[in-house]
Amino acid sequence: MSQIEILLPKMGESVAEATITKWLKKPGDPVAADEPIVEIATDKVDSEVPAPEAGVMGEQLVKEGDVVKVGQPIARIGSSAATGAPVTQAPETPKTASTAAANGHAPIADKASSAVAAPVERSGPSGKFYSPLVRTIAKSEGVSMQELEALAGSGQGGRVTKKDILDYLPNRSAQEAGAKAENARPAAPVQASAATASSPVVPSMGDELIEMDRMRKLIADHMVMSKRTSPHVTSFVEADVTNLWLWREKVKGAFEKREGEKLTFTPVFIMAIVQAIKEMPMINVQVDGYTIIKKKDINIGMAAAMPSGNLIVPVIKNADQLNLVGLAKKVNDLANRARAGKLLPDEVSGGTYTVTNVGTFGNVLGTPVINQPQVAIMATGAIRKKPAVIETPQGDLIGIRHQMFLSHSYDHRVVDGALGGRFVRRVADILEGWDLNTSY
Repeated sequence: MSQIEILLPKMGESVAEATITKWLKKPGDPVAADEPIVEIATDKVDSEVPAPEAGVMGEQLVKEGDVVKVGQPIARIGSSAATGAPVTQAPETPKTASTAAANGHAPIADKASSAVAAPVERSGPSGKFYSPLVRTIAKSEGVSMQELEALAGSGQGGRVTKKDILDYLPNRSAQEAGAKAENARPAAPVQASAATASSPVVPSMGDELIEMDRMRKLIADHMVMSKRTSPHVTSFVEADVTNLWLWREKVKGAFEKREGEKLTFTPVFIMAIVQAIKEMPMINVQVDGYTIIKKKDINIGMAAAMPSGNLIVPVIKNADQLNLVGLAKKVNDLANRARAGKLLPDEVSGGTYTVTNVGTFGNVLGTPVINQPQVAIMATGAIRKKPAVIETPQGDLIGIRHQMFLSHSYDHRVVDGALGGRFVRRVADILEGWDLNTSY
């Protein structure tokens, strides 16, 4: 029977591995061309792997929960004529030092591999994030959360990488011996740190306990990590967007008829942010230790709410190369596919600046959390009619204007108040100066 291997597909430049979350087809099941056979998950998004051609599901080369590298075989599919051919189940994953050996490291002593470590969560007490691969290695080698927390990670923001944990394993025996000798001495009293101590939450009678889903856990870990990584500062500006409001009311019908797309305010906000970034490129940076990385591309993330209530941030790559029509089409496409759960991993990675429209929920302003590893994010509030002072050559008048707040959160390690404040003021100026005769 001829068989073809199914490889874990490339899911974007920044995605090197994925976790097998659920097999949708069992060995022996008929499979249609382009039919999903397995669900996978990265640290960014969930997706499916389709069958390249019709046939019969054969051998599953990996199990649910396994972390698989891009390009690695995950299954085989046989021709549809061979429905009676025997199929084999996925092989068992070695439980001990196989991870280190496969990566060129010597096996660890029996006492290390036989130790049963507590489950390693995505985020430790310090707020460090641990990738699926690091957690898989830690589990198979019996490395505890306490040991991981003690490792000085070489990744972004001190994150522990695969290399860090594999380099740690050969020296682990000596370190454990030293730790045992130290523990034999009388321990001095230690006062619990208020920063790390957590108060237990005791549910009351009638309370409902809801387990976070995978996406909510990722969001929770990412938000905690961001607050621990970046000292947040937020600046606010109120903008008079009356001209922009009137312009959109004038052209939105013709725009939808000609382009087949609804014209929202989001692409206009993105245009203004992109222009401000061009004028102040040091807002479009990332931080690696004491090194500032000035990004060449301007990739704008746009926060989108999903039906589940979770949040995802698809990215408009090279937003500075798109006109208003291009931005409107891209915004609508990404928002629609975000709500349908059809985004690809590469479409939620690589952002250099993020905008979140809290006005869609009726909020007038917000204090957004920076989307790491970026250093700034802007929240756009609801546009409301308000009485305002209008300056004229004949004197000041009171009129009804369309006003909105812009909130700009930025990383005070590299963005000072002068730059952060000037940036949000510049975005407001661009929106306030919108020409009623702007073409699209």
